[in-house]
Amino acid sequence: MSNIFSSSIGKKLIMSLAGLFLIIFLIVHLGINISLILCKSREYFNIAAHFMSSNIIIKIFEIVLFGGFILHMLYGVILQIQNWLARPKRYRIENYSQTSFFSKFMIHTSIIITIFLVLHLLDFYIKSKFTESVEEVIYNGKEYKDLALLVVQRFKIGWVVIVYVAALLFLGFHLHHSFQSAFQTLGLNHKTYTPIIKTLGVIYSIVVTGGFMSIPLVIYFLK
Repeated sequence: MSNIFSSSIGKKLIMSLAGLFLIIFLIVHLGINISLILCKSREYFNIAAHFMSSNIIIKIFEIVLFGGFILHMLYGVILQIQNWLARPKRYRIENYSQTSFFSKFMIHTSIIITIFLVLHLLDFYIKSKFTESVEEVIYNGKEYKDLALLVVQRFKIGWVVIVYVAALLFLGFHLHHSFQSAFQTLGLNHKTYTPIIKTLGVIYSIVVTGGFMSIPLVIYFLK
């Protein structure tokens, strides 16, 4: 038991659990962000963003979220390096075709997504948390940071939209494989349930990726 976290199976288990936590978070995040294009007013987004940043329970989950992402990324890199070191060059070439298209490039999409996430945090999270550059708006006599305006302003810049859309495409590829892989690692590998999980993974990756992509595109072209 003491060696489970240092074993290959233990690392995969931790990475899968952290990945599933991030998958759930993306749904919540999308539910708030999509209001920018579904609602006429920016009020819902700003109030929801304020709640997410001020509620003590959410703050705790925020720490868990960052921890989950770091664990997911760290163990993913460790496992990939271990795989590279364990496989002779010839073996890798001979078995390359037996690996799914998405799993071949998981480490590459992970690196791209990590870089994008850092830029995203610097562009929105850090700016909203630790600077006074975000304008304020009043709803029912209470002041809120107008984070919705910040998002809209950023997505009115062409190159920003292009970067976000490209990064979200990589996220979609990553989600497509990781959704199924996480459940398989947890032991849910069955001839009846696996096809269902695969289908749900495809639906999830399309809905989440398409939902996030629609936000910068609609703001840039229609707002």
